[in-house]
Amino acid sequence: MTEKDDLTNQLKRVPLFADLPPEALAAVASLTRERPYRKGHIIFLEGEPGEAVFLLRRGRVKLTRRTADGREHTLHLVNPGEVFAEVVIFDGGPYPATAEVIEDAVVGMIANRDLDRLTLEQPSLALAFLKIMARRLRQAQDKVMSLALHDVTRRVITGLLMLAEDYGVPEAGGTRINLDLTNQELGNLVGASRESVNRTLSELRQAGLIELDRQRIVIRNRRELLEML
Repeated sequence: MTEKDDLTNQLKRVPLFADLPPEALAAVASLTRERPYRKGHIIFLEGEPGEAVFLLRRGRVKLTRRTADGREHTLHLVNPGEVFAEVVIFDGGPYPATAEVIEDAVVGMIANRDLDRLTLEQPSLALAFLKIMARRLRQAQDKVMSLALHDVTRRVITGLLMLAEDYGVPEAGGTRINLDLTNQELGNLVGASRESVNRTLSELRQAGLIELDRQRIVIRNRRELLEML
């Protein structure tokens, strides 16, 4: 199988492109330019001109924004097969967040001008973009409600359960979150300080609900964590 065939097969599994006919998928694949990135590399910065949409082929990427006081807030952790920065397609504005590689990655990029032309030829593509952005908006609203209504403990638990849903690997006695994440990064994700996250994780560990293994977290009692929300 060629690299382009592999890309086309991955595009078939991406909700944005799943309903496209084979010829349109081939067109998207032909427009995609791939590039490898090392951990720590910045793909684009918040405020830079939004010139392309991206597809994460392999690895991990986080999308973050800076608050007015300079703190970093994690908006989303991108999984392989996900599209990101799609919002710039419609308004042509700057990137609303910073994309940073947190695990060595391969990223496909499609220039807006190329995607504009393809969208005119394939109207179903525009509808797919709108569906993705509606889902992201719903997730953002849920997160805002969580930050507004929940205390730190509940926010951390919610964050752990969400990470387990996306990155969980079953093992004997629980689910391992297969993602290297510092306590500061977890705090950025749930809107809490590193100290608060440290304290909460320690309390959950002492209660036997989780296990800490370096930068990996193992959920030992999901049912009881859910009951604490």
